[in-house]
Amino acid sequence: MNRKTIESRRLLLAGLLAVPLAPAFAQFRVEVSGVGLTQLPIAVAPFRGEDQSPQKIGAIVRADLERSGQFRGVDAAGVALDETSRPDVSVWRQKGADSLAAGSVTRLADGRFDVRFRLWDVVRGQDLGGQSYAVVAGDLRLAAHRIADFIYEKLTGDKGIFSTRIAYVTKNGSRYTLWVADADGENAQAALASPEPIISPAWSPNGGQLAYVSFESRKPVVYVHDVASGKRRLIANFRGSNSAPAWAPDGRSLAVTLSRDGGSQLYTIGANGGEPRRLNQNASIDTEPAYSPDGKSIYFVSDRGGAPQIYRMANTGGSATRVTFAGNYNVSPALSPDGRWLAYISRINGAFKLQVMELTSGNVNSITDTSADEHPSFAPNSRLIVYATQQQGREALMTTTLDGKIKARLAGQGGDIREPSWGPFQKQ
Repeated sequence: MNRKTIESRRLLLAGLLAVPLAPAFAQFRVEVSGVGLTQLPIAVAPFRGEDQSPQKIGAIVRADLERSGQFRGVDAAGVALDETSRPDVSVWRQKGADSLAAGSVTRLADGRFDVRFRLWDVVRGQDLGGQSYAVVAGDLRLAAHRIADFIYEKLTGDKGIFSTRIAYVTKNGSRYTLWVADADGENAQAALASPEPIISPAWSPNGGQLAYVSFESRKPVVYVHDVASGKRRLIANFRGSNSAPAWAPDGRSLAVTLSRDGGSQLYTIGANGGEPRRLNQNASIDTEPAYSPDGKSIYFVSDRGGAPQIYRMANTGGSATRVTFAGNYNVSPALSPDGRWLAYISRINGAFKLQVMELTSGNVNSITDTSADEHPSFAPNSRLIVYATQQQGREALMTTTLDGKIKARLAGQGGDIREPSWGPFQKQ
């Protein structure tokens, strides 16, 4: 094995230029495919007044719910309803809907928009409540995502993730850009741009910062970028390479891969930099650290067995336990926030495929039919995975349910898409 194989995915780096957040010119469209076994049928009526709104709230809510894999849309086109209506539930039962959402969008005198909605259980004939938001035009999509979150949690019992954010990198010609976008890929804003590659974005636990790696001094260097202000701070710039940052769940430190003492080894370092602490001591390449949700363990990739496999050790370092055994090439570990699942990329007959392992049983499922998957990242409710892959010769951003039955392609027009990272829940 070429000892640089593992690191080559992480260390193709160069200089990075911070730029203010700016809206993306190319929007995404969401294509949902697949059929789940227990999807909940829901009708989302067009919101009254949304024809005069910059955003079609009902359509955004409907797309969010369908992309989750938990819902199947029931046609509500042409129906005149809003949050004050008393719907004839028998009609919606006949249409096959278990629930119904309707609302309105009204422009206020100060230029903001008043968004209101209500959710009904049409099987039981119950009013399940609603919400209202007064938002500027730029926050209409956020209001729609929060409505979808309300519906999702009310009907499934799990917290919705539609108002969270994702980060990813695009390559367009010779320009690389780090984007921050809504969870559906829309409303993308440029956080960083460079004529050279950008890799390894990693969200802080509070969702306010992104760690990344740069080669501004002709070697890899780790920075942390404040998303709101665009300011950044240096975290690791030691002799040799500094790569693969991963936040500890408490946000006070990061695990990084450093070659300062020869070879690529794992260290922890404070969130404001400082002197790193080495976690292990061996002659192998250890890289791509990922913390368990409780912060007690670190999963990582090592070639200590002769080929890259995923291992686990205590957050204080020491001996490691091998986790993956199927195949001879397993990289890019990602842990689900509920601690139940490990996602990673496996090379199978020359194809790179997304795998999902149930940690308690060790059972592994290959959940894609593509052959160039990379960089999985879990949604904060552990129900979806975002990853990059290649379709029709172009790299694309995808989400999938953990069983692979429902996938959504977020097809960008701004170049090749890679390195996605799903951010945490946002504070309301």
